[in-house]
Amino acid sequence: MTTHPRPQLTRPEWTSLDGEWAFAYDDEDQGQVGRWFHGAHNHFNRVITVPFPPESPASGIGDPDPHPYLWYRRDFAVPADHAEGNRLLLHFGAVDYQAIVWLNGVEVGRHTGGHTPFTIDITEALIDAPHQVVVVRAVDQPDDLTQPRGKQAWGGKPRGILYQRTSGIWQPVWLESVPAVSINRVRWSPDAMAGKLGLRVQLSRPVPAGWSVRVHLSFEGTTLTRDAFSVSEDVGERTITLPTVFGDHQTSGLLWSPRYPRLIDAAIELLDGDRLVDTVASYAGLRSVGVRKGRFLLNNRPVYLRMALEQGYWPESHLAATDEQLKREVELAKELGFNALRIHQKVEDPRFLYWCDKLGLMTWGEMPSSYVFTEKAITRFTQEWTEAIERDINHPCVVTWVPTNESWGVPDLENDPRQRAYTRMLADLARALDGSRPVISNDGWEHLSSDILALHDYADSSEVLLDRWEDADAVANTIANVQPGNRRKIVEDRSNPDAPVILTEIGGLGHPIDRSKRWHFWSTDSKSELQERFAEVIDAVLASDTVVGFCYTQLTDTMQEMNGLLDAERNPKLPIDAIRAIITAPSKSVPPR
Repeated sequence: MTTHPRPQLTRPEWTSLDGEWAFAYDDEDQGQVGRWFHGAHNHFNRVITVPFPPESPASGIGDPDPHPYLWYRRDFAVPADHAEGNRLLLHFGAVDYQAIVWLNGVEVGRHTGGHTPFTIDITEALIDAPHQVVVVRAVDQPDDLTQPRGKQAWGGKPRGILYQRTSGIWQPVWLESVPAVSINRVRWSPDAMAGKLGLRVQLSRPVPAGWSVRVHLSFEGTTLTRDAFSVSEDVGERTITLPTVFGDHQTSGLLWSPRYPRLIDAAIELLDGDRLVDTVASYAGLRSVGVRKGRFLLNNRPVYLRMALEQGYWPESHLAATDEQLKREVELAKELGFNALRIHQKVEDPRFLYWCDKLGLMTWGEMPSSYVFTEKAITRFTQEWTEAIERDINHPCVVTWVPTNESWGVPDLENDPRQRAYTRMLADLARALDGSRPVISNDGWEHLSSDILALHDYADSSEVLLDRWEDADAVANTIANVQPGNRRKIVEDRSNPDAPVILTEIGGLGHPIDRSKRWHFWSTDSKSELQERFAEVIDAVLASDTVVGFCYTQLTDTMQEMNGLLDAERNPKLPIDAIRAIITAPSKSVPPR
């Protein structure tokens, strides 16, 4: 069964609009003047498979050239479950970068931001006809560096570490019929050590006195607790205490971790007096994350982070992927021995995070970068960063927030106080919106206000790595004087004094290599050499008594980057058992319990 496109808040009935849409490029930007939004067939001369971007072969278009203006058209019938008095919602998982949506020729909504979802109530634009016509205009300027774009190339073809663009619709589109007053957001706040779950239920509009929320929490089919609480205007809030003992288990048996990815299921009902109005399903993970005395903590215990850099890119579909591909990516990472993925320069599909929650894989929540520092870039990035945090805050797999990578978009942190203020603000915004996860102000170098010192070092010599990171004195000297990447590691020492040191980019060993076409940090000429040097890099980091985790670059080959442990089709370059043995070898800083 296909995973729900919004796994954290589901109703049993929903209608996918993925599949074939009529499509047209509008290179001269004449579509709005020509009133294409009325949906006349003659304007739409091609067929695209949604949600795959037109640059990708999976879309059926497969045109890599830049086309800033994209138009989509689709007919649909009102779902049979749409009852009289209900509202019909149209959901978009992500449209890169700006979207205007019309229904039956009437504009019903707009959204800016290529990585975050939006929902439009289309009820008032429905007509009494067998079919409704939805039209989407997407605008994705290929060279606009104020757009948060991550690793999508600009200024020509993909090159170096930049990949083919993903324009327009690239995550699921779906319809949902909901009551006139409905639950539109759920926020979980776990207190793992106290055995409590905070719950905030947001309604679609304010209601009078007498409305309430009823909650049933269960684990693997066993009831944990039932609770009910009143609604004040459009919000209901409760801290729910979980039972100390349930069945044959203690509350500690509910904790979520990669080894034991336990999820608490929730059925949430909205009532007007005794009348049932709405029902949704959700889930929560009871776990805590934090830092203390140079260690990363999961459920108050030190954990060594064994991560791979996850670009989230597929040759046939680019940033988009099928549910089966997303699940398999998580399975492969676990089979290789990783307990976490550093999702890189991408706000990943919620279905991917669901599989990380369910199968047990920690992730880092990193925002795709823009590449200039202007007022427009600040406004755009801040809005989308806020939306990304709000979307993913419930996922137990997400264990840290990362607004900035390697000073991309803030190239003069060393000298510009405005850029430093902005970078601190983005980190503090994450703390204000969440407060339960560590925040990394700038992954790689030039830290200002970080709870983790996430540093990059692509040295391929075990001797160099040991010299730089073997113990606390070596780490202090490296941070102060060596500065891999030729950037200061700390610009302002406002970071958490307990901040652990994690090498969040290492390795980058390439194989096979066509030096005229491919990109990598270091090349290897054979699989045996790849395995030997891979083991040397990982072993050197594991030998440190101070570094408490690593992120290897990278999980898969991605376009011209040939430095994956898996090739682009997800085939391992080395025996899985050999990779796993290297990744899971004991660490000195966090010995096995």
